[in-house]
Amino acid sequence: MSVTTAKGFVAAGVAAGLKSTGANDVALVQNLGPSKAAAAVFTSNRCKANPILWSQQVITDGVVEAIVLNSGGANCYTGAFGFQTTHETAELVGTSLGVSSGDVLVCSTGLIGVGGPEFRANVLAGVTLAAPLLREDGGADAALAIMTTDSHPKEASVTSTAGWALGGMAKGAGMLAPGLATMLVVLTTDALVPANELDAALREATRVTFDRLDSDGCMSTNDQVTLMASGASGIVPDAAEFRAAVASICGTLATALQEDAEGASHDISIETINAASEADAVTVGRAIARNNLFKAAIFGNDPNWGRVLAAVGTTDAEFDPYDIDVTINGIRVCRAGEPDQPSESVDLKPRAVHLLIDLKVGTSTATIRTNDLTHDYVHENSAYAS
Repeated sequence: MSVTTAKGFVAAGVAAGLKSTGANDVALVQNLGPSKAAAAVFTSNRCKANPILWSQQVITDGVVEAIVLNSGGANCYTGAFGFQTTHETAELVGTSLGVSSGDVLVCSTGLIGVGGPEFRANVLAGVTLAAPLLREDGGADAALAIMTTDSHPKEASVTSTAGWALGGMAKGAGMLAPGLATMLVVLTTDALVPANELDAALREATRVTFDRLDSDGCMSTNDQVTLMASGASGIVPDAAEFRAAVASICGTLATALQEDAEGASHDISIETINAASEADAVTVGRAIARNNLFKAAIFGNDPNWGRVLAAVGTTDAEFDPYDIDVTINGIRVCRAGEPDQPSESVDLKPRAVHLLIDLKVGTSTATIRTNDLTHDYVHENSAYAS
């Protein structure tokens, strides 16, 4: 159950000194082929890290031989020196593996502004260490290497009845918002799928999974989700089945990110139904997910549905403000804009919280995932750089 579950991939994770803890901090994944098709999606933040700028160029031809990832520093806003570090990293991977540096994706995660000479030396040392350690069972080490504030590695896999498989790893615990969250995700498949179909499947999947994870409303500069296909199974999958599998593994990893969100004590699913359009449903869910009053209320086990309606009212979605139903964990607390069942009936002690908003104007639905706002979240992010 890792990024090397699919045939044709090898991986490694090593400690190169980027983390003060001495934990793994550089990961390397190589596609052995025979196909080298790939697709990737990136943060929509206009402020992008150097590895993002590099990888956006690499992916244009849909061919990727390997991907290298580091934690312990974002290499973002580190100037020309930082971009050269990314370039040198790709070149070293290329030389070490006998592939073109122009077919090597680079990812970094960590503190913005970290990317000086010591950072470069450690990343390059990590590549040198990792390359000879690449192996079919190296996925677990790679998943450890990309962690930052994560409490545990995040891995998943899907095996089809037809005989092809998908594997993946992800990191992310803070700055989780649309634009893919502050996360790095690597997905692999041994199905025989061309780059354009990988791209379509990946974009369809991320649209309804990672892009709807809005834990804290903060968008990162380093987000990247990559899907590589080795074709090692020799199987051309059914297109619909393949798209469903990609969506499934993305959904599993997105859930893992939500459940590991920094300091969170509740995982909240905000489901908006009967909206005039999917866009309206997303807009409403997003407004609630970013409402600190609502999130603080859930932290305090307070089913304050008035804060829900106040958040809905800030949007331009189509609805009648006095004909909305709000249900929290199965208890309808507001019906047609008026109090319904007693709020005291809502049990918010469990970690999972389901919020249902019925706009009653259409047939569209969407679910946004978020977390509560806790003392631990504030403390962890106030001391992140110290």
